[in-house]
Amino acid sequence: MEGQDYIQKEMGSSFVNMNESSFAIEGQGRCNSMKATLLHEPFLTVADICDGFVYNELESKGIFGWGGRLTIQPEYQRNYIYADGKKDVAVVDSLLKGYPLGLLYFVKTAEGRYEVLDGQQRITSFGRFVRGKFPIIDDDGMPKWFDSLGADRKKRLLESKLTVYVCEGEREEIREWFKTINIAGVPLVQQELLNAIYSGPFVTAAKAVFSNSGNSDMQRWKNYVRGNERRQDILEAALGWVARGRDNIEAYMGRHIGDASCQELQAYFNSVIDWIDGVFKGVKDEMFGLEWGELYEKYHANAYNADALWRRVEELYEDDCVTAKKGIFEYVLGGEMDTKLLNVRVFSKKDAKTVYAKQTAAAKKKGVSNCPLCAVGHEAGSTRIWTFGEMDADNVTAWSKGGATDISNCQMLCRTHNRAKGNR
Repeated sequence: MEGQDYIQKEMGSSFVNMNESSFAIEGQGRCNSMKATLLHEPFLTVADICDGFVYNELESKGIFGWGGRLTIQPEYQRNYIYADGKKDVAVVDSLLKGYPLGLLYFVKTAEGRYEVLDGQQRITSFGRFVRGKFPIIDDDGMPKWFDSLGADRKKRLLESKLTVYVCEGEREEIREWFKTINIAGVPLVQQELLNAIYSGPFVTAAKAVFSNSGNSDMQRWKNYVRGNERRQDILEAALGWVARGRDNIEAYMGRHIGDASCQELQAYFNSVIDWIDGVFKGVKDEMFGLEWGELYEKYHANAYNADALWRRVEELYEDDCVTAKKGIFEYVLGGEMDTKLLNVRVFSKKDAKTVYAKQTAAAKKKGVSNCPLCAVGHEAGSTRIWTFGEMDADNVTAWSKGGATDISNCQMLCRTHNRAKGNR
């Protein structure tokens, strides 16, 4: 029943009285006039949808079906994500076993023209199978493609009836309903929801660039940007950069919803990527997923010697005291001022206790404080013996000035003097 579990998750997102052929949909917190009507004269079948099914393998889009009358992935829909050998296979298995596929929602866009509101993952899955894009696994563990199925199984699959409701209403109501019904199954990520809310020519243009796995620049971008273009992660990063923060993405999309192109977005994104490539002469794993948009805004006006900068990066990578390799890049861009970015390794408790014992014994013998900076003072603290818990291990020569984090460069200071000393 594993395959059916996937389908039940999809069905669980649809709020419908199945005894009615037509019903009004109520939006959350407000009423609207959107209407959904059961398409049952006749019922659509898998064969009907697969008539003229077109799938763009590069962009993971099932674009058209039902003899060209159905747009399977309108602009507000996310890319196809069921191609994992599990969810896509589960859809086909469910149909072959006679299980219901769940409710499908189409939007009527013109007379005789529709687009998929909910169900495009399932539709694209069985369409891809019928077009020979992937096999299922039979009971003997062998792959079975559509063309190798027996005639009875092909017939069962193609004649499977689909429960389709056709929705009619205002565009904003359609988008709101799209958000509402996508609360189950494989949840929409935030950027997918924003794409739906602000669907239009701008989103279409932006997805063609940043959600397209066939884009020749994608591999280069993925040196620095974390995520999956099919789940809109690259687009989200690009929008976050140009909008100066992810919290500002929605406002940016709202301002540009009617733009015919995403020229500004693409130009800014490329400026950031080109800047990274120009400033750093190589690529490290830790460059992946950094907040490059923020770093660009802070540092792109500065002049750098790229060769010298990369040599310094390599030196810091070889330094065992640097435990936060991801911080190296902002550290060198910022003129090596903020050592907290590197999380420089501290002295072990064992070494600190060894130094404390030696330092305290020598101080008592001289009758001075065991904090060397207190000992050279003239106040009452010049003879105070601090407990181990009142002192910190400190580099005699600061790490930033070439001092190593080993016992030969360790001294114990009272906490007041250690904090005052800083990087000196």
